[in-house]
Amino acid sequence: MIQYNDPSIPGVIREYLVYIETIKGKSAATADGYYRDLRTFFRFLKHHYHLVDAAVPIDEIDISDVDLEMIKHVTLADAYEFSVYCKNTRNNNDKTRARKTSTIKSFFKYLTTRAKYLQQNPLEEFDAPKTKKSLPKYLTLEQSTRLLAAIDGNDKERNYAIITLFLNCGLRLSELCSLNVNDIDFYERKVRVTGKGNKERLVYLNDACIAAIEAYLAVRPNDKAKDRKALFISRTGNRISRRMVEQMIYDVLEKSGLSGMGFSVHKLRHTAATLMHQYGKVDIRVLQEILGHENLGTTEIYTHLSGEQIRQASESNPLANIKPPRK
Repeated sequence: MIQYNDPSIPGVIREYLVYIETIKGKSAATADGYYRDLRTFFRFLKHHYHLVDAAVPIDEIDISDVDLEMIKHVTLADAYEFSVYCKNTRNNNDKTRARKTSTIKSFFKYLTTRAKYLQQNPLEEFDAPKTKKSLPKYLTLEQSTRLLAAIDGNDKERNYAIITLFLNCGLRLSELCSLNVNDIDFYERKVRVTGKGNKERLVYLNDACIAAIEAYLAVRPNDKAKDRKALFISRTGNRISRRMVEQMIYDVLEKSGLSGMGFSVHKLRHTAATLMHQYGKVDIRVLQEILGHENLGTTEIYTHLSGEQIRQASESNPLANIKPPRK
């Protein structure tokens, strides 16, 4: 994560990052991602402007000297050349380039409308590449039950509870790892989740979640817990890490015969959303609240129909059995 006292971070970029974390409420991880995008952009510009020796690898270029005087010379053409560089040299896909475009535009908007360092925003018309909207990949109901049935080993109660929460509540990986014991309200049957931008929401727990969490807490090694607040802990007693959860999921996917099919931790979140919509007929706005989506458009990808549903809809047409007359 960003160390704001790092002298390699230009002052004007540091100001912006502090702004998006403290005023805009973005998480430290988001601010770190913004910084990486801006660092790549200004490294490219220094190379593009011939401000460094051409022999210096672009990913090693120091940007600590980037200041407002340099920023004032940035043009829309520079931004598009950076986008081309990201596509052709860094092999960034449309989604990654769109994210970088958003970061850069947000930075220049801050400089113009908030900090008032620029009279005009040179990148106001900087357009992001169009991204293809693909349907989210998810496990079917049968595959989900196979995954749960494959959980075993010394940490089976913990791992079962983790996967159950993913499949039933649609939590993000970071949200699950940050859960504390006191976030669980067994009386009200709900859990307090801290999502993106440190925004809290309440997610209600069904019978499967309650039973799985209770089974885990009954065997949780409390005497070894170094982080007593953390709900899920490792064998060493530390709060479980994202990498550990990811590896556990991949192991269980392999045991269940579901590996190599493109499934991952995030696909379990997709699965929860899809199953709730398809089987529970959950309203899209309710689903938005459960998942913690800021924009409804993000949630709408889960309203897709399965091939079976489309087939059944076609067969239910009242004209489905009318055949052409015989000659």
